[in-house]
Amino acid sequence: MPVQIPDDADFSSFKEQCENQEGWTARYSKGGVTVWCREEECKAVQKLKMRIVCKDVTAETLYDVLHDTNYRKKWDTNMVDTFDIGRLTVNADVGYYSWKCPSPLKNRDFVTMRSWLPLGNDYLIINYSVKHPKYPPKKDYVRAVSLLTGYLIQANGTNCCTLYYLTQVDPKGSLPKWVVNRVSQFVAPKAMKKIYKACQKYPEWKRKHNPNLKPWMYPEQNTLPCISVAELTVQRADSLENIDESGLSEEKSHHSEDEET
Repeated sequence: MPVQIPDDADFSSFKEQCENQEGWTARYSKGGVTVWCREEECKAVQKLKMRIVCKDVTAETLYDVLHDTNYRKKWDTNMVDTFDIGRLTVNADVGYYSWKCPSPLKNRDFVTMRSWLPLGNDYLIINYSVKHPKYPPKKDYVRAVSLLTGYLIQANGTNCCTLYYLTQVDPKGSLPKWVVNRVSQFVAPKAMKKIYKACQKYPEWKRKHNPNLKPWMYPEQNTLPCISVAELTVQRADSLENIDESGLSEEKSHHSEDEET
């Protein structure tokens, strides 16, 4: 399947999915964070949506934090590695991201095409998985598939914003029920709070680290190699190996880590 760069209709559709609660079940609501789950016809697909209100943080700062790969390495403790592969247009690129799964599951990784759009008081970032010939699946990771993942940032006044995170992922494996429950009850809320804390510290950090470098805002600063859409194909879930981890038991020592705030 050929890769298509999202257009305005795709961004509008994503925004509507973030804002519309129909068909979603709230699984967590505490401390300004809400997590919803949605049952999909395909049981392999996990669909989650989260929302957090970020006081004393501007929408612009939150947008910068989500884009800034160098800063992500400071706050995203679930991440193993991330890097940009190349740019497609002024507002689309391809990148790699690997993350730690709850033990004893195997870690997952993704190659995704990401696109972004500032739209009035809103900022949107969306991605989906693609295949790049130079970045095939790795031996020590399970290559997972993002069917649609992204962020919607909405400004609420001059110094407050709301962040939605929606993810529709095929983790390529039969996951035990405790993993799905733990993600919605502990991992997802903790991740949202982590982003909020990272935003509060970002202005000071950025002042000391290339304060004027923001290639996501100023395309002329982008030094990534140009790649063609023709080099990419959509990553289909059924072309990747499935692994059965449904019988794995939860390791209690990691549970306490998820409950930290």
